[in-house]
Amino acid sequence: MRNSNPIQILVVDDEQSIRRLIDKELSSPERLITTAGTAEEAFARVRKKRFDVIVLDIQLPDGNGLELMERFQELVPGVEIILITGYGDIDSAVEAMKMSAYDYITKPFNLDRLELVVEKAFQRVCLQRENRLLRHKQGENPPHKLIGNTAFVEEVRYLIRKVAPTHVPVLITGESGTGKNVVSRNIHHQSQRADQPLITKNCGTLQKELILSELFGYRKGSFTGASESRDGLLALAHRGTLFLDEIGELPMEVQASLLRVLENQTYRSVGGRDEQQVDIRFIFATNRNLVEEVEAGRFSQALYHRLNVFNIELPPLRDRVEDIPMLVEYFRQKLSFGPAPCRVSRRAMQCLLAYNWPGNIRELQNVIERGIILSENDLITERGLPHELVESTRETATADTPFVPLSEMEKAHILRVLKYVKDNRAKAAEILGIGRKTLYRKLKTYEIEEGGM
Repeated sequence: MRNSNPIQILVVDDEQSIRRLIDKELSSPERLITTAGTAEEAFARVRKKRFDVIVLDIQLPDGNGLELMERFQELVPGVEIILITGYGDIDSAVEAMKMSAYDYITKPFNLDRLELVVEKAFQRVCLQRENRLLRHKQGENPPHKLIGNTAFVEEVRYLIRKVAPTHVPVLITGESGTGKNVVSRNIHHQSQRADQPLITKNCGTLQKELILSELFGYRKGSFTGASESRDGLLALAHRGTLFLDEIGELPMEVQASLLRVLENQTYRSVGGRDEQQVDIRFIFATNRNLVEEVEAGRFSQALYHRLNVFNIELPPLRDRVEDIPMLVEYFRQKLSFGPAPCRVSRRAMQCLLAYNWPGNIRELQNVIERGIILSENDLITERGLPHELVESTRETATADTPFVPLSEMEKAHILRVLKYVKDNRAKAAEILGIGRKTLYRKLKTYEIEEGGM
């Protein structure tokens, strides 16, 4: 929603003609332009006035735009920065985006393009402010959502959109902490049962002797201590969705009872005599390899085939490094408890990008929360990160080489997608959003042969 107040824009460029052009063409009752020709002038303007968007030239007579970004972000919390330059430096573009720049535009630029980017940057500023106000008023976190723009995340979103309106069981697989709970919520909220309950249970937390009664309920007198009848999770999830996390932890004797529910939507409570009919949409999740569990005799083959109708596999965070800045942005906005969300220093971001994340997104959230607690002047620094994380990334996250070249990132990304689709080139091109000829040209450029080698 557009704010009723005009956008306050600061344009920092050493070329007077550029400043005059932007001031003349973009100024309006909805956009108020302030200009500065040097970094010193810009900081003087910022100390006197609050800006929403800063259009910042990378090459200034008294400073480098990339180095000045953090100072502007410290002085103006919540500001969005658009970098401009007369040099088509791709490495600078990558570095700018990793440092949370909103966008990157090269000279000579199109004024319509700049105007559109400024408007979108302001929309983001307004959205972040509205989210903070909502959290403050209601004391609630923003809705669960999938964060990221990599091909893996887009594929997961696509699968969710396709399967959500159906009634088939869904099996979500992936390492612990990759976001299986978030996917289950998205499936439910995009389904025809969105107005019905979503019941979630981690099978690993169920006590073995009480699993049947927790799932199916029990009748009075069915066992010692059953002084009254009580419904189980199946009854609670009637007409809604039941999400059973860590399904691989379910004992074999209970798996047979669950299979019967999946096949005919009926069950019998512990101590009960009558079959009860339910209408439930099932979602399952596991970090185990269920095929190996079946072969080892620890998981029912019949149940595996019944629940594995539609599989959504979640990639580990180390395979979607490009999404880490967006996740950091989301968690710092969500978890910060001051009047403005904490920022992340450049060095700290380098460490986060270089780390292997064995605990995946859950670990990243915990690290950001810890960093917020240890932040200084609302800035998360390297000092606020776990010691073992910093030490493990010290060699790869140096100040001299904070990021790999864009070409290497693209090559690695293509290889991951090819591996994901088992070297199906047509499917890989579809996920990457490029034509097959473009994909083949890139494969030749990067010397990627059949099988991704």
